[in-house]
Amino acid sequence: MAPIPSHPAHPDDAPESYVGLDAEGAERLARSRGWSTVRSLPPGSIITMEYLAGRLNFEVEDGTVTRCWHG
Repeated sequence: MAPIPSHPAHPDDAPESYVGLDAEGAERLARSRGWSTVRSLPPGSIITMEYLAGRLNFEVEDGTVTRCWHG
């Protein structure tokens, strides 16, 4: 199966590489890799389902990234 292409506004970066990192360090790393917007959310946050190209979302619990996704 062919790989899923990334959106042109997305850096060539794997979201799963941020899981387990401390939230502040993960945000600095994401910005250095070219993400224009980085959003940290507590577990179970209610968020809109709008997709924003160039945004990386972190779910953060106790200062550690537990989940990460584009948009």
